[in-house]
Amino acid sequence: MSRRFADLRLACPFSSPEEARELLQRARDFGYKLVALPLRPDVPREEVEALKKAAEEVGIDLATRVDLEPENRRQLLSALRRLRRRFELIGVICRNREVARVAARDRRVDLLLFPLDPEKRFFDRSEAELASGANCALEIPLMPLFRLARSERLRLLGLLRDEVALARRFGVPVVISSGAEEPILMRRPRELAYLASLLDMGFEEALDSLSDVPAGMVERNRAKLDPSFIAPGIRVVRWGRDCR
Repeated sequence: MSRRFADLRLACPFSSPEEARELLQRARDFGYKLVALPLRPDVPREEVEALKKAAEEVGIDLATRVDLEPENRRQLLSALRRLRRRFELIGVICRNREVARVAARDRRVDLLLFPLDPEKRFFDRSEAELASGANCALEIPLMPLFRLARSERLRLLGLLRDEVALARRFGVPVVISSGAEEPILMRRPRELAYLASLLDMGFEEALDSLSDVPAGMVERNRAKLDPSFIAPGIRVVRWGRDCR
């Protein structure tokens, strides 16, 4: 069965829908069916619609995504209230323990991300337990690792292996993304899966983290954002339109 590969953090900057189209086309040529481009929290709806149209023309599914970088609990909760209904994916870059704990237990957060600095990675046992209860995923963008000096990269890889093991133990989904900040850093899905072996992930496990896990997350969130959604398995049905 063919997989529906996804890169949920294609972080290459673009200044127009035309530039975005080139990125989307490249991702499509690489074998991705679904991508997410991190957008500004205040991105105009017209710009989002233009990006969606470009993706449709290219033949790739575009999920809207925003990455929050709050300094404290108050900023995070305020942003979640404002933005949850606007974006299909919300990632939180956790730069301190307070934000990490709040983000992990809030069901409005989809993806937990941590800085490359080993001193600012807070995915420990407590974080994994909270994320497991909220069905929040740990996201690991791989390509930024290769910007680090060898000694820093080796140290961080050791920490990432521990984080993946914790996530596996507590049933926290792991999403592998490219995190590519330049088109030249984009990689095909199976290349990323092979790189994930550096995190002690099996090949099939890594493929799942690039397909079933992210695609399932987007599908669930789109269902929740549908105006008819009430709760999982429950939706409003309007007689005469939905029941024909």
